[in-house]
Amino acid sequence: MSAPLMVRGLRGATTVDEDSVEQVTQRSQELILRLMERNDLAEDDIVSVLFTATADVTSIFPATAIREIGFGAVPLLCAAEIAVPGAMPLCIRVLLHVHTTKSRDDIRHVYLHGAQGLRDDLPG
Repeated sequence: MSAPLMVRGLRGATTVDEDSVEQVTQRSQELILRLMERNDLAEDDIVSVLFTATADVTSIFPATAIREIGFGAVPLLCAAEIAVPGAMPLCIRVLLHVHTTKSRDDIRHVYLHGAQGLRDDLPG
């Protein structure tokens, strides 16, 4: 008997060194591709993607950046991160909703660059 297909949430984040179209594009694509690789996902497995970015990231929408590598049929949304004093600057976060047979314990979240320490409590 095979494991049931579930909808799971995958989290990830990255930072940019500067708010430029090139860097936001590269880091957003890297984040999504790493999440897909670490969780053995194909584009068809992705239900939807929600990005947030801190107020200092305004050069391009992260969703626009990942459209350049596909994702034409995947619903994508960008939102502003809450401006909490002392929060990590130049940060892009993502929540993917995916179809998978993996348990919550087998999901691999991805935190890159300056965002590596944001969620040490999640399985890596």
